[in-house]
Amino acid sequence: MKEITSVEQFNELINSDQPVIVKFYAGWCPDCTRMNMFIDPIIEEYSQYNWHEINRDEFPELAEKYQVMGIPSLLIYKNGEKLAHLHSANAKSPEDVIGFLQAQ
Repeated sequence: MKEITSVEQFNELINSDQPVIVKFYAGWCPDCTRMNMFIDPIIEEYSQYNWHEINRDEFPELAEKYQVMGIPSLLIYKNGEKLAHLHSANAKSPEDVIGFLQAQ
């Protein structure tokens, strides 16, 4: 997953006509670390998405704007619109993430 390092980069990515998944995370978050252990095969399988991640603590205004209350959270964007949001409580296992992606 590629790291988002600015608000401008975030806005450019989510306004793309290609679907983008943004993972909101934090360095201190154990569930984020756990997700990193299982996410790579899922990224390969769902390569129709452009996958990125952003540190919620570095961009709290974006987390607030898009209602990211818990981490990790996966949000899908296309053409500037948030299409789907997998909240942290439902993102604890590969099965949770795959089920979310299959529903899209």
